[in-house]
Amino acid sequence: MTNANELTLVLGATGKTGGRVADRLTYLGLPVRKGSRSAEIPFDWADRSTYGPALEGVTKVYLSYQPDLCVPGAPADVKAFAEAAKEAGVRHLVMLSGRGEPEAEECEQAVRASGLAWTIVRASWFFQNFSDTFGQDLKGGELVLPVGDVREPFVDADDIAEVAVAALTEDGHASQLYEVTGPRMLTFAQAVAEIAEATGREIAYVEVPGDAWAAAALEQGLPQEVVSLLMYLFTSVLDGRNAYQTDGVKRALGREPADFADFARRTAATGVWG
Repeated sequence: MTNANELTLVLGATGKTGGRVADRLTYLGLPVRKGSRSAEIPFDWADRSTYGPALEGVTKVYLSYQPDLCVPGAPADVKAFAEAAKEAGVRHLVMLSGRGEPEAEECEQAVRASGLAWTIVRASWFFQNFSDTFGQDLKGGELVLPVGDVREPFVDADDIAEVAVAALTEDGHASQLYEVTGPRMLTFAQAVAEIAEATGREIAYVEVPGDAWAAAALEQGLPQEVVSLLMYLFTSVLDGRNAYQTDGVKRALGREPADFADFARRTAATGVWG
């Protein structure tokens, strides 16, 4: 169990999972240091001189890499961070990883080889990508993506955060790989249909060729590096390789994962989709 005085560094504390992890730890009354470029003690993956100061006095770390573990240089950064964490006296790394990404698995190996206690949470595509990332598109009445009839076991970021917090605060999670998915597999078209039903609106899913989507995204002002990352995810990770469910949430938390329909109803009530 975590001692009430042990400090946890939460990387990606302004992101989808990091923010949730930080909030839950704070709710439990545990001290948290938020790791981001805008934090009081700044942390920047691209600036290794920030690793040491951010790790000072830290016992445990939630490791979420930005923008994604598949980008060039990520394995070297994760390895350097793990070495800095060990030198700083950190005891346990809890890492967010991605399903079906060979580069992410290389980063996982760097954490496993660090000599520290580790837990890996390997996640599928988040529910919240439909509200946070593509919320405005859905609000406009359609979601246009270069993804076909591929089934994905979308997972709730809240479940990911709860698994991470359990690993950070409870005994028995060291040396565990929790591959976390939702309880059902849906295509993007089916997910959008469930959102439409929850909102009571007509919302369409439109599949387009990858080059057409990329050109439109660039024209709308999306940065080239973001377009390239999303195209990698759309064409590689969402190629069917992850079309199976796992029991990571149940193994870690002793309950079934949240269902997409419940997320759609809950999120529709906030008005994010209009």
